[in-house]
Amino acid sequence: MINVPEIFGENVFNENVMREKLPKEVFKKLMKTIELGASLDVSIANVVANAMKDWAVDKGATHYTHWFQPMTGVTAEKHDSFISPTAGGNVIMSFSGKELIQGEPDASSFPSGGLRATFEARGYTAWDPSSYAFVKDGTLYIPTAFCSYTGEVLDKKTPLLRSMDAISKQACRILKLFGKNVERVTTTVGPEQEYFLVDKKYYDQRKDLIFTGRTLFGAMSPKGQEMDDHYFGTIKPRVAAFMADLDEELWKYGILAKTKHNEVAPAQHEIAPIFSTTNTATDNNQLVMDVAKKVALQHGMVCLLHEKPFDGVNGSGKHNNWSMSTNQGENLLNPGNDPKENAQFMLILTAVISAVDKYAKLMRISVASAGNDHRLGANEAPPAIVSVFLGDELQSIVDDIIAGTHTAGTGSAKIQLGVTTLPVFSKDNTDRNRTSPFAFTGNRFEFRMPGSSQNIACINMMLNTAVADVFKRYADELEGAEDFDAALNALVKRELTAHQRVIFNGNGYDDNWVAEAEKRGLPNLKSTPEALACYDEFVDVFEGTGVLSETELLSRKEILLEEYAKLIKIESRTMVDMAKKDILPAVGSYTKELSEIACNKKQLGLDAALEIKELEKLSALASDTYDKIEALSAAIAGAGAVEGVQEAADYQHDTVIPAMEQLRTVADELEVNTAAKYWPFPAYDKLLFGVNC
Repeated sequence: MINVPEIFGENVFNENVMREKLPKEVFKKLMKTIELGASLDVSIANVVANAMKDWAVDKGATHYTHWFQPMTGVTAEKHDSFISPTAGGNVIMSFSGKELIQGEPDASSFPSGGLRATFEARGYTAWDPSSYAFVKDGTLYIPTAFCSYTGEVLDKKTPLLRSMDAISKQACRILKLFGKNVERVTTTVGPEQEYFLVDKKYYDQRKDLIFTGRTLFGAMSPKGQEMDDHYFGTIKPRVAAFMADLDEELWKYGILAKTKHNEVAPAQHEIAPIFSTTNTATDNNQLVMDVAKKVALQHGMVCLLHEKPFDGVNGSGKHNNWSMSTNQGENLLNPGNDPKENAQFMLILTAVISAVDKYAKLMRISVASAGNDHRLGANEAPPAIVSVFLGDELQSIVDDIIAGTHTAGTGSAKIQLGVTTLPVFSKDNTDRNRTSPFAFTGNRFEFRMPGSSQNIACINMMLNTAVADVFKRYADELEGAEDFDAALNALVKRELTAHQRVIFNGNGYDDNWVAEAEKRGLPNLKSTPEALACYDEFVDVFEGTGVLSETELLSRKEILLEEYAKLIKIESRTMVDMAKKDILPAVGSYTKELSEIACNKKQLGLDAALEIKELEKLSALASDTYDKIEALSAAIAGAGAVEGVQEAADYQHDTVIPAMEQLRTVADELEVNTAAKYWPFPAYDKLLFGVNC
C-alpha cells in the first residue's frame, strides 16, 4: 500500500528540503523571493546550487537541465552532466551558482516571430526560484525563463511571471483602499485536465493519430456517448491501474492530484489537482501531460491530449479555475456570508466582469488553436462568444446595484432528499453552468474555453493582464476620492451598468444565444485566424502593465499564425497520404473480391444484383474520393503562392479545411460500405472501446 504522505514531493527540492539543506539565512532570503516576489539575492546562488546538486545526486541524478517553455507550446530541455575533470584523470560532481542561475540554449531554432534570425543563435535561460526544481529520470530539472541575446522574451513563463507581478501590484492598491496592507497578491489556478486513452496497438496503425494527434478519417461507431453511461461510470481495471500509477508519479513530484473520473465520451477521462499558485500550476500541468503520456505507454496505451481526437463525440478541454489570494491567505473571490454587504468583494467582482467584457477578444485569443476550433461552440464546450455566468444570488445583487433597489438575500438554503437515512446538506449560492465560458463557482472563476493540449501560461497571462489593467484604473480613481464610500458605490454601479452585457446565465449551447450576443455587441470570433487578427488591438494594455512590449506581443501573433498554418498543412498532407496509399487501395481490393463473387455467381446462373449494386456504389464513392483528393492536393499547392502569415492562416482556414472536410465526408462513407477486414486502419469501435478490460 502506498504511503502518500511519505512519498509526496520526494522528488522535489521544496521548502522542507531547502529548510533542511540550506543555512538559515540563505533559506530566509530564498523564501522571501519565492513567497513575496522579492529580487533574488545572487550572493546565495553558490550555496543553493551546491545543496541542490548534493540532494539531486543522492536521488540518482547525474545531469541537470534548464527546463523552459518556448513558444512551441511544449517544454524544452538540454542536459549537462555534473562532472568536472580533476587531476589524475578523475572527475568530481560540481554545480556552480552561475550554472544554476543562467544557461545558454540555442535561441535561433525556436519560434521567435522574427525576433531572432537563424544566424543569431545566442539566448539565455534564467532560474525561476518561485517554481521548485525536481529530479526526473536521473536529471535535476530547474524551471527557467527564456530570452534572446537582446533581452526579448521567447517563452511563455516570463510574461506569466510579469503578469503575476502586475496584478499583485494593482490588487495591493485596491486592498489598501479597504485598510489592508498586504505584501503580495497571488493568482491561483487549478487546471482540470481531460484526455483520451486508446490501445497502443490501434494507435500505431493510424498515421493521422501519430502525425496530428487526431483522427482525420473515421465513421462513427454504432455506439458513441448517447447513453451517458461513461460519465462518472465504473473505471475499467486497466484504466484504473493507469490512473493509480499516474497519481503515484505525480505525488512524487509534489503535484496535488486530487480527482479522477471517466468523462462523457467513451475512452475519455479527467484528472484534476488542488489549486496552487499560477506559476507552479502551469509548470505542474506541463508535467501532468508529460507523465500521463509516459505512464500510459507503460500500460500499453496512448494518452491523447488533442482537443478533438474523434469526430462525433466530445472533445477535451482544460478548465482553468482561477482566483486571487493574499500572502495572508485571504481569497479575494470569496463573497463571504453576505456578498451584498461585502464592498471589497463587489469591487473585485466588478473589476473581473469589466475585464472580461473589455478584453473579450483577448480572452478568445488566449485559447485560440487549430485543435480548439473543433470544440468551441460544438455543443460540447462553451461557444466562441465570451460571457460571464454569476448565478442567481450574485445576479440579483448586480441587478439591485444597477437599478438602485434592494432585494433581501436568500441565505443558505438546505436540500432535503426525502429519505430519512440521507443527510440534509447546504445548497451552494450558485449553480454550475457548464455551457458558460467564464463561470463564477463560489470562490473562483472557471474558465472553460482552454483546450486540453494548451499551455495555461498564456491563458493566465492574458487574464491577469486584463484584470490588472482594470484594477489600476479603479485604484487611480478611488485613491483620490474625497468620499470613498460614495465614489466606490458610484464606480461599481457605473461599471456594472456598462458591462452587464457580458453576463449571461442561460444555455450557451442554444442558438438563440448567438443571436442575443450579437444584439448585445459581443464579439464572436469563430476561428483562430479571425481571433489572432485582433492581436494588434492590445498593444497598449500589455505595454501599460509591463507584461509585453509591442515587439514581443506582435512576435507572438506571428508565431501563432505560423503554427496554425503549419498544423493544417500537416493534417491536409496526412489526409492525402492516407487516402491515396491506404483507403483507395483497400477499396480496390474489396471491389476486386466483389467482382470475383459477381462473376462466379453469373457463371453458376445465380443472381449477382447485390454485388453489382455494391460495386456501383463503391466505384462511385471511390471516384468521388479521388476527385476530392485532387481538389485537396490543389488547395495544398495553392498555399505556396500566399504571402503573409495572416493571409497564409486565412487561406488554410478558408480553402484547405473545407477541402479536407469534403474528402473526409466521402471517405467515411467508403468506410461504412467496405468490409471491415479490408479497411486499412482501426475503426472508431476499436479506438473508443478497445481498452475493454
